[in-house]
Amino acid sequence: MNDGLAYAALFPLLLTSVLSLVTALLLFINRKNWPTNLFILKLSVPLLLCIGSVLTVLVPNLLILAVTAVLIATVEILIIIIQIKAAKQAKIAEQEKLAAEKAAEEEALAAAALAAETEENNPLRKMIEAGRDFMIHAADAFSDDSGLNTLLDKINTTIIRETNADGGVILLLDDFDDVLAVKNLSGDFPPPYKLPEDLPHKIVRVETNFRFAQFPLNETIFGAIARSGKPELITEPLSDNRIYQNEDEDFLKCGSYIFMPLKIRDTVIGVSAISRKATSTKFTNEDFTNATILADFASTAIKLVYSYQEVVEHAELTKEAGIACKLQNSLHPKLLPAIPSLSLGCYYKTAEGVCGDYYDIVPARKDRISFILGDIAGKGMNSLMIMVMLRAMLRLTVNTTQSAGTILGWANRGITGETQIDHFASVALINYDSETKNVQIASAGTTPVLLYSAEKDSITQVSETNEPVGVEKTTVYSDKEFTVQSGDIIVAYTDGVVETPNERGIQYSQERLMELVKNNKKLSGKEIADVVKSDIVKFSGSGYQHDDQTLLIIKVQ
Repeated sequence: MNDGLAYAALFPLLLTSVLSLVTALLLFINRKNWPTNLFILKLSVPLLLCIGSVLTVLVPNLLILAVTAVLIATVEILIIIIQIKAAKQAKIAEQEKLAAEKAAEEEALAAAALAAETEENNPLRKMIEAGRDFMIHAADAFSDDSGLNTLLDKINTTIIRETNADGGVILLLDDFDDVLAVKNLSGDFPPPYKLPEDLPHKIVRVETNFRFAQFPLNETIFGAIARSGKPELITEPLSDNRIYQNEDEDFLKCGSYIFMPLKIRDTVIGVSAISRKATSTKFTNEDFTNATILADFASTAIKLVYSYQEVVEHAELTKEAGIACKLQNSLHPKLLPAIPSLSLGCYYKTAEGVCGDYYDIVPARKDRISFILGDIAGKGMNSLMIMVMLRAMLRLTVNTTQSAGTILGWANRGITGETQIDHFASVALINYDSETKNVQIASAGTTPVLLYSAEKDSITQVSETNEPVGVEKTTVYSDKEFTVQSGDIIVAYTDGVVETPNERGIQYSQERLMELVKNNKKLSGKEIADVVKSDIVKFSGSGYQHDDQTLLIIKVQ
């Protein structure tokens, strides 16, 4: 081979080495785009070609180097192709895996959405949600004077909506009058009771009559449900003798009904009822089940409002009673007066929220000292008003020459029927003449007066039971007179003393009081009162005091 041909043959090798070097540089610059092992393999191909070409040019006799480099590079290229294909398949597999996971996730989300939708449309869940709304409205009713009416309207409209009823009514039980009173009426509810004969059969007039109706418990289907305490589904009203079909106007025709007692445990507080018109489809057993569930929730919500109202009322009465007690205490003598020939003792204790006892000592005239002991029925401000009226009248009239019975008669006529307050009082009036030691007593109601006779060493009740003051204007109160001597003891007390219970519910009793006074006859009036007080405290222990306790001891020196 001549030199020209030799150099011509070397030119492609030089070009190959240059291009290979450029390729190697480009691969190195973009090395971040390739995995490390694949980058090294790819980089070795152009470097190998470059080195083989350069060595062949420099040493022409080593042409075998170029051939070997090309062979090795070819093998590496095949390896690279295989790796790229494997990487591509791995990528495809990864994409398919991701696609499968995404599809599974979407399927799970769809299933969850379907489950949520199914749960949302679950009748029981809807009932629970409705019951929760009842509780929320019950809580709102605590701070709103018309809150109960708002709650009843919510209950009625919810039951109507959830059962696809045409109308509904809620009646609540009045414990005092023993009747069911309509408290809420909504929609079309054909009255199942006999309408008054003089009531025009106009929709507005009939609805108005129904809206303000009251039903005794022994009448109508409402009373029957309240008495039985059991819900009923009635789809054939014409065959039920408890339901009355009025005239044949469309709005009066009875359709199907569901009646549900509103009760807490076994105590019925009202009745809820829903109706469908005669032209509507009849209620089903599913409607009946849903309605009774809602009625149970409604009962609890209504009871919550009732309980809250009772707590508020009790708090107001307690506050009122506290004020009354303070005023009442200001009416009592600050100190027992010192009266020659008499030794006086008193024990007075009020019960929480009662404050109905009253006592007074009035040195009316030179020949008369009046002792008054009263027990006013009831509690709070009403009792205080009766007490103030009675105290004022007695303080004015004991200064007269009239007898104790006449004075009580005057007070009775002054109080009875002259006030809207339905209260009365048991009163004992004791007039004592310190010069003659003559005692004159008169009693109204059940306030007892006892006499311990030192001569006989016995104690007996000398007062009589009579009509209380404030009941009947024509009541006549008789006098009882007797003379006392040194050592005799007069005892007057209110029923709160002898009715004081102990832990077992056993009352203190009049017999125990009489025996205690007799056994302590040698003590002063104050000491006897203190002994009785200590004995009552010891006897009652942790027993609850439910009434005022007032004791007056008058011992003749």
